Amino acid sequence: MTTISIIGSGNMATAIGTRAAKHGHTIELMSRDTAKAQALADQIGNGATVGTFGARPAGDIVIVAVLYAGAVEVVQHYGDALSGKILVDITNPFNADGTGLVTTEGNSVAQQIAAAAPEGAYVVKAFNSIFGGVLAEDKPLDAFFAGDSAEAKARVAAFLESLDMRPLDVGGLAMAYVLEWASILLMGLARNGAGFDVALGAEVH
Repeated sequence: MTTISIIGSGNMATAIGTRAAKHGHTIELMSRDTAKAQALADQIGNGATVGTFGARPAGDIVIVAVLYAGAVEVVQHYGDALSGKILVDITNPFNADGTGLVTTEGNSVAQQIAAAAPEGAYVVKAFNSIFGGVLAEDKPLDAFFAGDSAEAKARVAAFLESLDMRPLDVGGLAMAYVLEWASILLMGLARNGAGFDVALGAEVH
């Protein structure tokens, strides 16, 4: 398959990295905490490596798996090292109690990342409306995504399909704000009886 670079070493980096490795991808982890990244690489196995934080990622697809508050700063830190890469924003800018967003329409985290990214880098919003624990179960899932580049979206869709997920394109990057709200919908379901093993999906008739 391909090399997938993941910036971060938390729960979502673990869930996505583990699932991708199971499906034949080579994982490169990049984290400010090199020891944590190495421990995660060892846990994932399948040839997972640790890259230098801030250096040019090995993968054409780079998953930004850090907390939303640090996502733009991380992209700025990498700078031109991300030129030509597809950046997958998985962040959710929740407010303090997870009942709303701190972003506003037209200013989603994905759009902020796109503004900070170097020329030739394309941002796709994906994975944000799926709980890490559900992702880790490695069962078929629907995955909503948004972006402005048709080519970047096609690459991300192919990646999602390789993980036994059904890619569902919701439109341009302006729709990233809607996807951020979709994660609030998911949280509401989880907290009000559905539990945290719930997943959003679409039924096509």
